[in-house]
Amino acid sequence: MALTFAKPKALTDTPTHYCPGCTHGLIHRLIAEVIDELGVLDKTIGVAPVGCSVLAYDYFAADMFEASHGRAPAVATGIKRAKPESVVFTYQGDGDLAAIGTAEVVHAATRGEKITTVFVNNAIYGMTGGQMAPTTLPGQVTETTPYGRDTQQAGFPIRVSEMIATLDGACYVERVSVDSVKNVLKAKKAIKKAFEYQLAGKGFSLVEVLSTCPTNWGLSPTEALGWLRDNMMPYYSLGVKKDIAAEVK
Repeated sequence: MALTFAKPKALTDTPTHYCPGCTHGLIHRLIAEVIDELGVLDKTIGVAPVGCSVLAYDYFAADMFEASHGRAPAVATGIKRAKPESVVFTYQGDGDLAAIGTAEVVHAATRGEKITTVFVNNAIYGMTGGQMAPTTLPGQVTETTPYGRDTQQAGFPIRVSEMIATLDGACYVERVSVDSVKNVLKAKKAIKKAFEYQLAGKGFSLVEVLSTCPTNWGLSPTEALGWLRDNMMPYYSLGVKKDIAAEVK
């Protein structure tokens, strides 16, 4: 009997703490599959900051560091410079990367640090109870915007991928989604390419993954996938925002 499915070696057997329908676990698996396929588990170092992924060190079988809220790119920079032969990635949510950690990711990118950032965008603060995040959509209801995000008061959502793509030190930036099988496969391809660019020493890479938060959106897992498609994807367009290989051609 042929084996058609197996747990990646880069994941542990630890049950995750994520809510039902949360796509963090799926994104973890994609990263782990990429690590396995590239054969770099023994030299991979991940950095998890504060947020829903705060316990990621329990789930990845690679060496992991825990960073203060928002500081994962700074920690990853130190690790990569101290151990340049390592494959270093950060795994960050939108509250972490796009709020308290904005300076860290922007300057890591503009310096062209040879690290990979996986940025999970679910348009809300997940771990702390569903408050408005920098990526919360106009009109979106959250715990701190019960009447919807008012752009006159709170400003507009930050399109992180487009911002990072303007920086000369960034070599590869793509926004993907995990709302369907087709998009999950594209997400894995993007993550793999980001890791390959790091292995080739090309510079900073970021893959933004549009994700769901059924619990704090107040939706079922199935409804949350539909909400992502109907609301997030029109505002946060999928696709490659920067690829130095394509620019050279």
